[in-house]
Amino acid sequence: MPNAIIIGTGSYVPKKVLSNHHFERLGSTDTWIQENLGIKERRVVQGEMTSDLATEAARNALEAADLSPLDLDLIVLATATPDRPAPATACTIQENIGATRAVAFDISAVCSGALFAVSTACQYIESGMYRRVLVIGADTFSNITDWERRDAVFFGDGAGAIVLSATEEDRGFLKFELHSDGAGKEGFTVPAGGCENPTSPETIKQKLHCFQMDGRAVFETAIKVVPETILSILQSTGVGVEDIRYLLPHQPSIRILQEIARQVGLPWEKVKTNMDRYANTSGGTIPIVLDETWRSETFNPGDHLLFAAVGAGWTWGAALYKC
Repeated sequence: MPNAIIIGTGSYVPKKVLSNHHFERLGSTDTWIQENLGIKERRVVQGEMTSDLATEAARNALEAADLSPLDLDLIVLATATPDRPAPATACTIQENIGATRAVAFDISAVCSGALFAVSTACQYIESGMYRRVLVIGADTFSNITDWERRDAVFFGDGAGAIVLSATEEDRGFLKFELHSDGAGKEGFTVPAGGCENPTSPETIKQKLHCFQMDGRAVFETAIKVVPETILSILQSTGVGVEDIRYLLPHQPSIRILQEIARQVGLPWEKVKTNMDRYANTSGGTIPIVLDETWRSETFNPGDHLLFAAVGAGWTWGAALYKC
């Protein structure tokens, strides 16, 4: 069967910068946020939609891959903040970039979304159904943030894109390990706006269309399930921790990532982060940090990259890539 390789990456963040000092009136301090979360600032949209960020990231990725939009067979968008409930925001992106031959649809797995989207794209490639797939992770969480809550500090807006192509060579994504646990659905949620709690004047008044997060539950879940999954995927593939060039993770907080690295036995210098500049961009985090790494580093044949994420649902997983 063919395998899926990365042939281009791209990213885009809004121009407006929001520093930690904005949150001092809520009882947070710049020092506390940096020490506990690793965040110095984040980007927030000004009149831009999720599709706008995703479109720019997609164009950058296609340019890096030296492909025309007409070369694409499929577009998969991971987002928890679509432009509209319907149609899929991926269809808007398809129109924006002129990828008229491509099938397009969205995936919703919040902070794990990009990882789930990449795994889905790889199945299409490995089955032989499609050969060139554009995966995008994009979110504008500033649009569903209650700026009077202290947990408003966590998120920023951004988008990243990855172009995957079929190959018969001995490289590409080696394995995915994905999990879900619906018992954790209240750990991170947007209570209203769906059929369970439809939009009404009361839901708007109570700010139930903004995200609500149990920070302690997120922390405890992440430091348990992510190391377990990483160790499992390494054991099943026979790849040692010492063989990992970089871990490219979702960006939940610096302390979560430090604890994951400690449990796995991975030196901290091998963990790529960008939350100091962008905070947690949810579905955008993994493709953004991948784009920055892909453009700034030189990889050797046989280098291994490890991806990991945990998100609402609960959803979590890991992936192993061979350069």
